[in-house]
Amino acid sequence: MTTRPLQFLRRGQPVALGNVPPDRTLLEVLREDLGCTGTKEGCGEGDCGACTVVLGEARGGKVHYSAINSCIRLAHSIDGMALWTVEDLAEDPLIQPVGDAPAAAACGPALHPAQEAMVQCHGSQCGFCTPGFVMSLFGMYQNHVAPSLPAAGGRMPAQGAVMPITRDLAQQELSGNLCRCTGYRPILDAAQQMAHLPPVVVNEAELLQKLELLAQSRQAPEANSSYIAPTSLPALLAARAAHPAAQVVAGCTDVGLWVTKQHKQYAQILDVTRAAELREVHQDARHIAIGAAVTLTDAFAALAAQWPQLRSFAQRFAGLPVRNSGTLGGNVANGSPIGDSMPLLIALRAQVVLASSARGERTLALEDLYTGYRQNVMAPDELLVRIVVPRPGVTAAEPPPGRPKAASAPSGGSEPHAMGNVGANFLRAYKISKRFDDDISAVCLAVHLDIEGDVVRRASIGAGGVAATPARARQTEAALTGQPWTADTIARAAQALQAEFSPISDMRASGAYRRTVLASLLQRFWHESQGEEAVSVENFRLEALA
Repeated sequence: MTTRPLQFLRRGQPVALGNVPPDRTLLEVLREDLGCTGTKEGCGEGDCGACTVVLGEARGGKVHYSAINSCIRLAHSIDGMALWTVEDLAEDPLIQPVGDAPAAAACGPALHPAQEAMVQCHGSQCGFCTPGFVMSLFGMYQNHVAPSLPAAGGRMPAQGAVMPITRDLAQQELSGNLCRCTGYRPILDAAQQMAHLPPVVVNEAELLQKLELLAQSRQAPEANSSYIAPTSLPALLAARAAHPAAQVVAGCTDVGLWVTKQHKQYAQILDVTRAAELREVHQDARHIAIGAAVTLTDAFAALAAQWPQLRSFAQRFAGLPVRNSGTLGGNVANGSPIGDSMPLLIALRAQVVLASSARGERTLALEDLYTGYRQNVMAPDELLVRIVVPRPGVTAAEPPPGRPKAASAPSGGSEPHAMGNVGANFLRAYKISKRFDDDISAVCLAVHLDIEGDVVRRASIGAGGVAATPARARQTEAALTGQPWTADTIARAAQALQAEFSPISDMRASGAYRRTVLASLLQRFWHESQGEEAVSVENFRLEALA
């Protein structure tokens, strides 16, 4: 089999590479094929962030920027995009100063604010992790500082007009980058310093023109290709039927590990992320339909718009570069028992839609998708195409729509509240891990109750890390449903939850610890329902001790 040439933009110019194997990673192409050794090879599993690069993709007439891990991203997945590595920030002619900001120093190209801030704040010691941090800072600059700047050559913004970066934002967006010698304080200082340096912007008008020209040049036949990336759902399902042995990938945050850690090789890849229908989030009055190729970043944003209390949980799903590549559909279809999205979606009473070119679509409850460890009910010619979540106050009994009419994301959603004071849709999601950020769960528990008149009318509970598959705690739900919402009821439910699962012991936790944590989290849910705020790393402040 043959692959189409891989084409992308770098420093405003098209790069075309032929004969790139379908399972070759972007990091391998950068370091070994292009000699871009500024991008470092660290963990090889998307954990340390040393390999971080930034992608630019045309979306709706604008450029969408995302920092991603190049070590587990397949090279062909960036076809048609713009790419920046740490070597490019001071060399890209499309990165231009604003107003009378200096274009270049006498001794050479001027550093980008992300680089200059690291210098000024002494954010680097050994330097190995520095390129990854700089690229995450560049992504942060483009997404949070640049939107408040005028176009290249425009007037300098007024004092205080540039959007600042808060400490909390910097901590959230750098959670996927690890440093072992500098310490994070000066790096976080650098994140905040960027907005106060002479501003630069990407000339997006010119970049979009170049991306459009690149897209036109990429119109090549895909027959007999070893990296298949159809651009529509019908073509994707036809390719799935024609190539049932091809390895299906989306963001590749798990398959990438099979390549880098298990040294697996794949002769043929089927990439679902180019199908336009799978990249959309649709909403109507009753449902949120999230396409299987929607990134975790965008999917969690859609869910958090309805349930603001999920924002912290979403930010703890790996680091930002992983969330920018990984997809909600990929996480669900993968079926890992320690995947964090599935317990939450089970508690939200979500359904999945499976499709094949021969039989059309079918819908089932998400928890019914799994038959065993990383096994599911999908036929060889089927793909998971979307996840449908009932909006607050809507039961899952009504069949979800086929393709809901597109709607803008709602601005509503209530903030967390004392549960005893209102009627329904009380939701909490808990993640227990050894590290607060960028870690895999030992236990994940999501609890969703409808309470009316101090009686539990309905309970939905999803659990992860306690069975061979993501699981619904049906016995615990039965112990709660129809019972008064009291401490005695929650105590009996906690016992039922412990008895319902027999988790294994592994490197993350013992089985006994996991069973104890399950009961403790349900007790925590009760206390939070009474208005008590739990003290945790995310809300602890040293100032409170004073």
